[in-house]
Amino acid sequence: MARSFVVKREEFSRRVVDYLNPMDLLLTHGFYLSEDPKELAVMKPYAPLGILYLSSHLRKKGIQVEVYDATFGSREELFKMLQDGPPSVLGIYGNLMTRQSVLSIVSVARAAGWTVILGGPEPPAYAAEYLAAGAHAIVEGEGEIAVEELLAGIRTEGVRSFERISGLIFRGENGSLVRTPSRSLIPDLDAQPWPDRERIDMERYMRVWRDHHGVSSLSVITARGCAYRCRWCSHSTYGQTHRRRSSKGVADEVEWLLRRYQPEMLWMADDVFTIHHGWIKDYAREMKHRGIRIPFECITRADRLNPQVADALAELGCFRVWIGSESGSQRILDAMGREVKVEQVCDSIRLCRERGIQSGMFLMWGYEGEEVSDVEATVAHVKASLPDAFLTTVAYPIKGTPYHDAVASRLISSSEWSRSTDRDVRIRGRRSGTFYQYADRLLKSEVALQKIRDGAPVESRTAEDLRNQIDEARRGLYAAAAEVES
Repeated sequence: MARSFVVKREEFSRRVVDYLNPMDLLLTHGFYLSEDPKELAVMKPYAPLGILYLSSHLRKKGIQVEVYDATFGSREELFKMLQDGPPSVLGIYGNLMTRQSVLSIVSVARAAGWTVILGGPEPPAYAAEYLAAGAHAIVEGEGEIAVEELLAGIRTEGVRSFERISGLIFRGENGSLVRTPSRSLIPDLDAQPWPDRERIDMERYMRVWRDHHGVSSLSVITARGCAYRCRWCSHSTYGQTHRRRSSKGVADEVEWLLRRYQPEMLWMADDVFTIHHGWIKDYAREMKHRGIRIPFECITRADRLNPQVADALAELGCFRVWIGSESGSQRILDAMGREVKVEQVCDSIRLCRERGIQSGMFLMWGYEGEEVSDVEATVAHVKASLPDAFLTTVAYPIKGTPYHDAVASRLISSSEWSRSTDRDVRIRGRRSGTFYQYADRLLKSEVALQKIRDGAPVESRTAEDLRNQIDEARRGLYAAAAEVES
């Protein structure tokens, strides 16, 4: 097994010296687990499969790649490595939540003489800002072939090669922003090697899971992209497409993972795991033929779950399905472009319950046009469905989405761009954060009371306590409805 690049700076230096040529590319990302209080409380980290797919593709082509997995690392350790060098090409994955970290890595790397390339869902949306911060180029869309060509171009012509590489954003000689033509997506995902998990400390991921939850979990990607058109969802990496690996190819990877790492469960990390019903049934047959049944959880849409698919999930060992419900108001779902009916969500949760599969529900407050009556409809919807778990968020406009375009003229930033994220912006005319806090309290208390009515124990709270909390939350909700962002 290849040892983890993340462990010690001394090992990094030794390995670089051992190579006849310096490495062609160092890959990293901007998420440090130790700096995220919410994730530290949850402690369910997963390997960064995006850059690991990139690593395995490039290494298959004979390109010397190293990976610094920041998850269990630190900015101090990474900065020291970059400053010690020798400098080469640095590829950084950036997303919505890691902007500040990515910008700090860019600054240090650029000062140390590295050629800095960015990728991931966020940098293309803020290309001008990231280039101004020091990045040399940004890969827009799928990264494997683009980075392969980019490294070859840098090796022979330097930055002059950028204009001939599809799917790239950079500054031209006159300082103008240049976007080269879009790149075609990889047609055959089965031809791609599996993620390069052996380049990072997978044993540490397993140990953290077992120490905090008694079981370990690994993530698997069986497809790329989502063909649906939810107005708040970003499609910046794969567009509105959907490409599947073969059921046999996925089963091969899962079988290898079970043999190599012995996880107790899996996370099927697709946007919509059950989008292709025929594939799910084929995969179930393939796993049954191999005698493999491993517990896993996944995400789906309510309209992509029927009795036959639910049966296949149960046969495979699925123990929890997360469903994007978003709202109990059909009016709001239609405004979101969800193309799902409220009743379908209820039916999906029932299908799961009947087969012993837990259900989780994602909910979103504050979408454009939401009124108090829509909040009440969502509360009634969750009470009627009674999922095993639900998670709420307040809608935030991601740049590049139709939702962002619709509210762009009313966005209010509480701090400068480099110190914030798209989650931090406020929308003029939308209700205050206090309103959504009351909505959360009302929802949680109403659902807890409904469970008591159905005979389920709910912590140590009594029905009377919950009724008081419901009355307080509802009064607060209606009082806060008059407060809007300005």
